[in-house]
Amino acid sequence: MLIIMDAQATSGQIEHVNNRIKELGYQPHAIPGTTRLAIGVTGNRDADDRVHLESLPGVQQVILVTKPYKLASRETQPEDTIVTVGSVRIGGGDVVMMAGPCAVESKEQTLRIAHKVAEAGAHILRGGAFKPRTSPYAFQGLGEKGLEILAVAREETGLPIVTEVVSPVDAKLVAHYADMLQIGTRNMQNFELLKIVGEIGKPVLLKRGMSATLTETLMSAEYLMSHGTRDVVICERGVRTFSSHARNTLDVSFVPALKKVSHLPVVIDPSHASGNRHSVIPLGLAGIAVGADALLVDVHDDPEHALVDGPQALPPDDFKALMQRLDRLAEALDRDLKPNRYAAEVGS
Repeated sequence: MLIIMDAQATSGQIEHVNNRIKELGYQPHAIPGTTRLAIGVTGNRDADDRVHLESLPGVQQVILVTKPYKLASRETQPEDTIVTVGSVRIGGGDVVMMAGPCAVESKEQTLRIAHKVAEAGAHILRGGAFKPRTSPYAFQGLGEKGLEILAVAREETGLPIVTEVVSPVDAKLVAHYADMLQIGTRNMQNFELLKIVGEIGKPVLLKRGMSATLTETLMSAEYLMSHGTRDVVICERGVRTFSSHARNTLDVSFVPALKKVSHLPVVIDPSHASGNRHSVIPLGLAGIAVGADALLVDVHDDPEHALVDGPQALPPDDFKALMQRLDRLAEALDRDLKPNRYAAEVGS
């Protein structure tokens, strides 16, 4: 349910409504960014529950939210959510670039790539310290050492960092270092992990599962939001189909479909969608063209010897070319690809 309060509602009336919601065994949620004073209600199971609330002093209207995802729905919050990561705003029209190595392999490698993507204009540094792999014999990441390296890269470049959390046990450790927590496609429906990450309260990049529907993806976002964090960004990274020309099929139709029903920002990951670097630039441009708020791209300065996903990683020169083409596309779409502070300083 969504409770619309009178414009003249007092703080005492608002507190009384919140307390009454809790007495009924439900959970109230303040709805940010709206032009009206609104309280979201989750946990109610019966449409008749609203009669207990609509007669309370200060309540103007009680609206039933028909979507199974309540807090992520535009029915609850019509205005777009803008997620702030460090000093970077995702959503609201500007185009944001997240880039870096798929895996943190060493301090030297990570710092080299971090400076390269920062010089080219990236806004957020990506890099995996913990790597969930299909094979138990593959490189699993450097763990906390990798997080420490990412923190050094942030200090040197000024770029906030996003990195994946793969286990509830490591969630608080990752959050201690990261500006944004990534939930990977394999963990999209790891509900215990979603609950813990939601309670931490940091911005979250939630990757769509390789066979997940739009509703299933937003229900995972609902887990995060109902447990505390409102700053959720959805990532489309391709779905598994019968096609053999790419690792996955990038579903660009997911972007406008999600934006129609949800206020959450959307990111496109063309690297993991295709698995081939020759597809990354055209798929990334296509994602922005259909309305994505940001791109998430793998960059490596020696992809032939990368420990993880080398074939999909862009060399720094190709990444720079992507940024230049993205700048022209953003201008054509009447959007901005704002340079980061580092790039501006390097170019001055």
